[in-house]
Amino acid sequence: MHLVLFDVDGTLIDSQHMITAAMGRAFAARGLPAPTRGETLGVVGLSLDVAMARLLGRPEIDDEARALSNAYKEAFFDLRTSSDHQEPLYPGAREVLDALAARDDVLLGLATGKSMRGVRAILDLHDLHGRFVTIQTADGNPSKPHPGMILAALAATAVEPRRAVIVGDTTFDVEMAAAAGIAAVGVGWGYHAETALDRAGAVRVLDRFDQLIPTLDDLFDW
Repeated sequence: MHLVLFDVDGTLIDSQHMITAAMGRAFAARGLPAPTRGETLGVVGLSLDVAMARLLGRPEIDDEARALSNAYKEAFFDLRTSSDHQEPLYPGAREVLDALAARDDVLLGLATGKSMRGVRAILDLHDLHGRFVTIQTADGNPSKPHPGMILAALAATAVEPRRAVIVGDTTFDVEMAAAAGIAAVGVGWGYHAETALDRAGAVRVLDRFDQLIPTLDDLFDW
């Protein structure tokens, strides 16, 4: 069996509108100037408390970072239940998931800095329940780029590292893969630059989702 893990934000779904809007609301609720769009998208993929500490310029998670995390969760929930909700799948994502799910030698999983509540909302929104045999979130794992999410996914599926890959849009995904001993495929439509993904060690950076399966054909001996 082979395991194909996907990041969520910036890889499967375009959540930048929601993320930047929720971040602005969270910082305003705490009476703080909001980070720029670039600063916000630069921390996507990290667990929320870690991301907030980084945006605050703090060396570690403190009470303010935790308070911002809670404010962000509230803002995101409010946005998700409003007419401003925008979390579409990227073009071609569903078709690739369908094709991989149809194979009897492939298992699919998620490794994301989102909470399980956030993941369930995405699965509900796009009718993706039952696709992923392992879902690793920030709730039960250290923040990326720690390899914990991938190691937990490998243990849950009994797949060897050489037969596993993660598909992600950030250097955190690529560095996590290297630490866990698996390959990483980058995507160029997400929140970190293609050049950064290359430098971090991605085996390839995709321009379109339909390039993923040919890339996996090259990577694995199916």
